[in-house]
Amino acid sequence: MENQKDNHREESIQKLKELASDIDICMFCTQLDQLPLSARPMSCNQVDDQGNLWFISNARSNKNFEIKQDDKVQLFFSKISSSQYLSVYGHASIYTDRSHIEEHWVEMAKVWFEDGKDDPDVSIIRVQPEYAYYWDVKDGKAIAFLKWAANYIGIETDDGGVQGRIKL
Repeated sequence: MENQKDNHREESIQKLKELASDIDICMFCTQLDQLPLSARPMSCNQVDDQGNLWFISNARSNKNFEIKQDDKVQLFFSKISSSQYLSVYGHASIYTDRSHIEEHWVEMAKVWFEDGKDDPDVSIIRVQPEYAYYWDVKDGKAIAFLKWAANYIGIETDDGGVQGRIKL
Protein backbone atom coordinates (compact mmCIF):
# COMPACT_ATOMS: atom_id res chain seq x y z
CA MET A 1 0.00 0.00 0.00
CA GLU A 2 1.41 3.37 -0.98
CA ASN A 3 0.98 6.42 1.21
CA GLN A 4 0.99 9.61 -0.77
CA LYS A 5 0.25 13.05 0.57
CA ASP A 6 -0.05 16.46 -1.10
CA ASN A 7 0.93 19.28 1.23
CA HIS A 8 -0.43 22.81 1.35
CA ARG A 9 2.11 25.59 0.75
CA GLU A 10 2.90 26.40 4.39
CA GLU A 11 3.15 22.72 5.32
CA SER A 12 5.20 22.13 2.17
CA ILE A 13 7.76 24.79 3.03
CA GLN A 14 7.98 23.39 6.56
CA LYS A 15 8.55 19.86 5.20
CA LEU A 16 11.19 21.19 2.77
CA LYS A 17 12.95 23.03 5.62
CA GLU A 18 12.81 19.97 7.85
CA LEU A 19 14.25 17.58 5.28
CA ALA A 20 16.86 19.89 3.72
CA SER A 21 18.09 21.04 7.14
CA ASP A 22 18.22 17.53 8.57
CA ILE A 23 19.91 15.98 5.54
CA ASP A 24 22.04 19.09 4.78
CA ILE A 25 24.24 17.68 1.97
CA CYS A 26 22.76 17.28 -1.48
CA MET A 27 24.00 16.43 -4.93
CA PHE A 28 23.67 19.76 -6.74
CA CYS A 29 23.15 19.10 -10.46
CA THR A 30 23.51 21.55 -13.33
CA GLN A 31 23.40 21.22 -17.13
CA LEU A 32 20.23 19.14 -16.89
CA ASP A 33 19.94 18.81 -20.66
CA GLN A 34 23.33 17.04 -20.96
CA LEU A 35 24.28 13.53 -19.90
CA PRO A 36 25.94 12.68 -17.70
CA LEU A 37 24.62 15.35 -15.35
CA SER A 38 27.14 17.68 -13.82
CA ALA A 39 26.78 16.95 -10.09
CA ARG A 40 28.68 17.82 -6.93
CA PRO A 41 27.97 17.62 -3.18
CA MET A 42 26.89 20.89 -1.61
CA SER A 43 25.74 21.89 1.86
CA CYS A 44 22.43 23.73 2.07
CA ASN A 45 22.98 26.63 4.47
CA GLN A 46 19.37 27.69 4.84
CA VAL A 47 15.82 27.23 3.61
CA ASP A 48 14.01 30.54 3.97
CA ASP A 49 10.33 31.20 4.68
CA GLN A 50 9.54 31.22 0.93
CA GLY A 51 11.14 27.80 0.43
CA ASN A 52 14.30 29.08 -1.30
CA LEU A 53 17.44 27.04 -0.63
CA TRP A 54 20.71 28.94 -0.09
CA PHE A 55 24.28 27.78 -0.76
CA ILE A 56 27.78 29.27 -0.58
CA SER A 57 29.84 28.74 -3.72
CA ASN A 58 33.06 29.81 -5.36
CA ALA A 59 32.28 32.48 -7.95
CA ARG A 60 34.86 30.93 -10.31
CA SER A 61 33.54 27.36 -10.05
CA ASN A 62 32.21 25.34 -12.98
CA LYS A 63 28.88 25.22 -11.18
CA ASN A 64 28.55 29.00 -11.21
CA PHE A 65 29.60 29.14 -14.85
CA GLU A 66 27.02 26.45 -15.73
CA ILE A 67 24.25 28.28 -13.81
CA LYS A 68 25.02 31.44 -15.79
CA GLN A 69 24.51 29.43 -19.00
CA ASP A 70 21.31 27.69 -17.79
CA ASP A 71 19.72 28.37 -14.42
CA LYS A 72 17.81 25.06 -14.16
CA VAL A 73 19.11 22.84 -11.33
CA GLN A 74 18.17 19.59 -9.62
CA LEU A 75 19.05 18.83 -6.00
CA PHE A 76 19.05 15.29 -4.61
CA PHE A 77 19.11 14.92 -0.82
CA SER A 78 19.53 11.48 0.74
CA LYS A 79 19.89 10.39 4.36
CA ILE A 80 19.98 6.63 4.35
CA SER A 81 20.32 6.33 8.14
CA SER A 82 16.82 7.72 8.63
CA SER A 83 15.34 6.78 5.23
CA GLN A 84 14.72 10.38 4.19
CA TYR A 85 14.96 11.50 0.57
CA LEU A 86 14.19 14.76 -1.20
CA SER A 87 14.35 15.82 -4.85
CA VAL A 88 14.12 19.52 -5.71
CA TYR A 89 13.94 21.00 -9.21
CA GLY A 90 14.23 24.76 -9.56
CA HIS A 91 16.04 27.80 -10.86
CA ALA A 92 19.30 29.13 -9.45
CA SER A 93 20.44 32.73 -9.06
CA ILE A 94 23.94 33.86 -8.11
CA TYR A 95 24.65 36.78 -5.77
CA THR A 96 28.01 38.39 -5.07
CA ASP A 97 26.84 41.49 -3.19
CA ARG A 98 27.90 42.06 0.44
CA SER A 99 24.37 41.93 1.86
CA HIS A 100 23.70 38.40 0.57
CA ILE A 101 27.15 37.21 1.63
CA GLU A 102 26.70 38.67 5.13
CA GLU A 103 23.23 37.18 5.46
CA HIS A 104 24.13 33.64 4.33
CA TRP A 105 27.74 33.26 5.44
CA VAL A 106 28.60 30.38 7.82
CA GLU A 107 31.99 30.12 9.50
CA MET A 108 32.49 26.56 8.27
CA ALA A 109 32.81 27.96 4.73
CA LYS A 110 36.13 29.54 5.73
CA VAL A 111 37.70 26.16 4.95
CA TRP A 112 37.14 26.91 1.24
CA PHE A 113 37.71 30.66 1.33
CA GLU A 114 41.07 31.83 2.72
CA ASP A 115 39.83 35.35 3.49
CA GLY A 116 36.49 34.16 4.87
CA LYS A 117 33.45 36.13 3.82
CA ASP A 118 35.76 38.87 2.48
CA ASP A 119 37.26 36.51 -0.09
CA PRO A 120 36.58 37.96 -3.56
CA ASP A 121 35.51 34.51 -4.84
CA VAL A 122 32.60 34.07 -2.41
CA SER A 123 29.20 33.89 -4.04
CA ILE A 124 25.78 32.91 -2.79
CA ILE A 125 23.42 30.70 -4.77
CA ARG A 126 19.67 30.80 -4.25
CA VAL A 127 17.66 27.88 -5.62
CA GLN A 128 14.01 28.79 -6.05
CA PRO A 129 12.16 25.46 -6.16
CA GLU A 130 9.61 24.85 -8.86
CA TYR A 131 8.93 21.24 -7.95
CA ALA A 132 9.92 19.07 -4.99
CA TYR A 133 9.11 15.51 -3.98
CA TYR A 134 10.03 13.60 -0.84
CA TRP A 135 10.09 10.09 0.54
CA ASP A 136 10.14 9.56 4.30
CA VAL A 137 9.27 6.89 6.84
CA LYS A 138 6.31 7.64 9.08
CA ASP A 139 6.97 4.97 11.72
CA GLY A 140 10.70 5.29 12.24
CA LYS A 141 13.41 3.21 10.66
CA ALA A 142 13.13 0.18 13.01
CA ILE A 143 9.37 -0.19 12.45
CA ALA A 144 9.79 0.34 8.71
CA PHE A 145 12.38 -2.45 8.64
CA LEU A 146 10.06 -4.82 10.55
CA LYS A 147 7.23 -4.04 8.09
CA TRP A 148 9.58 -4.66 5.17
CA ALA A 149 10.63 -7.99 6.71
CA ALA A 150 6.99 -8.99 7.28
CA ASN A 151 6.13 -8.14 3.68
CA TYR A 152 9.14 -10.13 2.51
CA ILE A 153 7.90 -13.29 4.21
CA GLY A 154 4.35 -12.80 2.96
CA ILE A 155 2.63 -10.95 5.81
CA GLU A 156 0.81 -7.98 4.24
CA THR A 157 1.52 -4.58 5.84
CA ASP A 158 1.89 -1.10 4.45
CA ASP A 159 5.52 -0.16 3.84
CA GLY A 160 5.60 2.46 6.59
CA GLY A 161 6.67 5.13 4.12
CA VAL A 162 5.07 8.35 3.14
CA GLN A 163 5.81 10.36 0.04
CA GLY A 164 4.40 13.50 -1.38
CA ARG A 165 4.76 16.40 -3.70
CA ILE A 166 5.84 19.59 -2.03
CA LYS A 167 3.78 22.38 -3.56
CA LEU A 168 5.68 25.66 -3.72
